[in-house]
Amino acid sequence: MADRRAVLIPGRGYDTRAPLFAYVGEALRRLDFDVHEVFWQPPRDLRIDQAPVWVAEQVAPLLDGGVDLLVGKSLGSFATPLAADRGVPAVWLTPLLNNPDVLAPLGRATAPCLLVGGTADPSWDGEVARRLSRHVLEVPDADHSMLVPGPLARSAEALGRVCTAVEEFVR
Repeated sequence: MADRRAVLIPGRGYDTRAPLFAYVGEALRRLDFDVHEVFWQPPRDLRIDQAPVWVAEQVAPLLDGGVDLLVGKSLGSFATPLAADRGVPAVWLTPLLNNPDVLAPLGRATAPCLLVGGTADPSWDGEVARRLSRHVLEVPDADHSMLVPGPLARSAEALGRVCTAVEEFVR
């Protein structure tokens, strides 16, 4: 039986079966986490100003039994207030660092967080990330899906770097 519980919170079009979550989830299982994957279907007309409330409604009930780690991607980074309010460590994959509803809770969080993003992602700001956390992985040329141009092996290498950063963070 796992000692710790992690909740994986997807993006709008990037669910927990996609590569980042599949491998990060496996890394967490190997580190003795019980991994709960959130499956959702965001409304097509969900506006960015409605996203914080919608995400909180989807995720908050899952935290009532206790959680040791949140892992959210993109839209899932609107769960930053839940992590901050509950003092839960978190991994934010391609967080929306250009949105104040994500930035403000990151700024007041007391538990550590790992911020992961790529320099080709318009929602990523490495300078802001490094101000918010000492745990940052910035992948040169990676886009919002953490894919990099060129041979696919380069994207697989980036995925490996993300997994290693997550393993080191939760240890």
